[in-house]
Amino acid sequence: MDSSRRQMTKIAREVSKFTTRMLRIDGVGPAEYDFIHGVRKNPGITQAELRALLTLDKGACARRTASLESKGYLRRDPDAADGRRQRLFATEKAELLKNSKASVEALYYEYLLKALTAEEKEQFCQLLEKLYLRSRTESKAGFSHLTQRFQAGAASS
Repeated sequence: MDSSRRQMTKIAREVSKFTTRMLRIDGVGPAEYDFIHGVRKNPGITQAELRALLTLDKGACARRTASLESKGYLRRDPDAADGRRQRLFATEKAELLKNSKASVEALYYEYLLKALTAEEKEQFCQLLEKLYLRSRTESKAGFSHLTQRFQAGAASS
């Protein structure tokens, strides 16, 4: 049984709800934010590449691109090698949105941490860093250990 009772997931869900609410003030929903994030992380990506990355259908990708371009979050530049293709880039406004999301999340976490004493906060942050590093290491390894555990569990079911 999960001794953490999935509390990290539950907190992350609440942070996500609050962040979504605050981003909507800027006229951006969670799916649009993910789209912008994909472009920011891959400057010059094509719509076809972004569709594959985000597993979107062609129509949804085209609509989202047009919407975010009209809102000033993305720009399209012609591909130098193939004039039929366009490359997507995040605008300055998109970069500010990234900072906005990070500050909203930071505000939420600061609020939560105020419930702890200085010593509790220090210990909690050290433990959290330890868990984060383990998670990142597993991710970089392609989730090999977790995949084995999952498949072993599925085989015994």
